[in-house]
Amino acid sequence: MQPRTVKEFFRDLPAKLDVAAADGVEAVYQFDLSGPEGGQYYLTIKDGACSVQEGVHQDPHVTLSLSGADCLGILEGQLDGPSVALSGRLRVSGDLGLAIQLKVLFPSVR
Repeated sequence: MQPRTVKEFFRDLPAKLDVAAADGVEAVYQFDLSGPEGGQYYLTIKDGACSVQEGVHQDPHVTLSLSGADCLGILEGQLDGPSVALSGRLRVSGDLGLAIQLKVLFPSVR
């Protein structure tokens, strides 16, 4: 089932982690979402587990900034992440390799 809101997506995300892919990964991802579905969330991958908190992490490895609507569009498969990035609507700062690795860590998320 697809998330109806960004908040629901982040609430359900830890259960979608590919534990084998996360083996040996330690990373903090910050999501800064603007607009009506906006908010700030960070997810921590450590010891083969994922946790999500609302708010701002002091020292994330990578930060993804986009609108909440674009975030949902990517998650629902209506938008292509790389295309959104190329259009300038998705900004990535920090470790680009970790940003790309999100797809491997969460293969069941489009």
